[in-house]
Amino acid sequence: MENKKSRVVIMGCESYDNELVYEKLKAAIELLGGIGQFVNEQERILLKPNLLRGKTPDAAITTHPAVFEAMIRLLKEANCNRIFFGDSPGFGAPGGAAKESGLAAIAANYEIPLKEFSHGQQMDFLLGIGTKKFEIAQGVLESDAIISLPKMKTHGLTRITGAIKNQFGCVYGLNKGMSHAHYPNVQSFSKMLVDLNRYLIPKLRLFVMDGIVAMEGNGPASGNPVPMKVLLVSDDPVALDATFARMINLDPTYIPTITYGEEMELGYWSEENIEILGEPFEQFYNPEFDVVRIPVSEGEPSTLSVLKPIQDFIIQKPVVDKEKCIGCGICEASCPVEKKAIRIVERKRRKYPLYFYNRCIRCYCCQEMCPVGAISVKTPLLGKMTIYKNN
Repeated sequence: MENKKSRVVIMGCESYDNELVYEKLKAAIELLGGIGQFVNEQERILLKPNLLRGKTPDAAITTHPAVFEAMIRLLKEANCNRIFFGDSPGFGAPGGAAKESGLAAIAANYEIPLKEFSHGQQMDFLLGIGTKKFEIAQGVLESDAIISLPKMKTHGLTRITGAIKNQFGCVYGLNKGMSHAHYPNVQSFSKMLVDLNRYLIPKLRLFVMDGIVAMEGNGPASGNPVPMKVLLVSDDPVALDATFARMINLDPTYIPTITYGEEMELGYWSEENIEILGEPFEQFYNPEFDVVRIPVSEGEPSTLSVLKPIQDFIIQKPVVDKEKCIGCGICEASCPVEKKAIRIVERKRRKYPLYFYNRCIRCYCCQEMCPVGAISVKTPLLGKMTIYKNN
């Protein structure tokens, strides 16, 4: 990898006022040389927002419509008219998620079509380190360039969901859940995500992270909205995610997608290799941001073979709040393992999930997909006190 500094623009933005977001995003991209440095009018350009689930913008789960619209306007001004958008939600159809999130209405105003993300093709990647093939959505395959629009959020498995993980939505349909089964620990899953970005890198041109209102706590779908009042823009997803991590007082080396990102030559995470442009980093530093600040482990303590009888008291795991649970069964449906780690049971006329932790691969799809935030990721006290491998 060529030894040059990656650039990350930090641009403050007080609200989702449409004109304000447009002006701030325009200024940020101009600091990188303007939109013409990344795309041209002949290219078919895919806008890839975070459409995890069909929720309204105030929930801070999906990329905000104001950021989406600002990007469309900037492309249109550069005579880039071959624009479309898409994502593969964690649960449900892309069209429904686009409608509920407010993006479909914006797209309709600008005649931007929603591309096919429910079907696709298996593509080989011979240069892959963690994997050699991907199930890529048709809308991605039909694009020449991708502008990724991630949301600033926490994540139960990978600590954060940002620029690198946003491309997981380029894997179509149920293959995302199957990926969790194929890559059953955070290390192998993170390598797969970095490989996915490496496969897409000829098309991936720019990353615009919506952090005007971020999500802290029980992310990526059940956390709390928190105003960070910032946009982060870069052409290096590793540098962008590392900047996001530092902004919330989280050591980037705790996040495997970031460390593997540099190791596998996707980008840079170390501060000496990142040039910050725009506004001062300190202005947006939030040390109180609610995120787990312990290293992501390989899934098991080094002494697990000895402590196997008490592993449920050590390893991080999903836990259900029975008072919040509505017994809908989405958690069971989203569990990717063949022998389900969750079963919906009925006790005292109430339905709720029963966990079989010996089958659980700790992918946290159940927590991510729960529509009422009844499932959270907990680290037992003994687990917090245990020394993990490589930490």
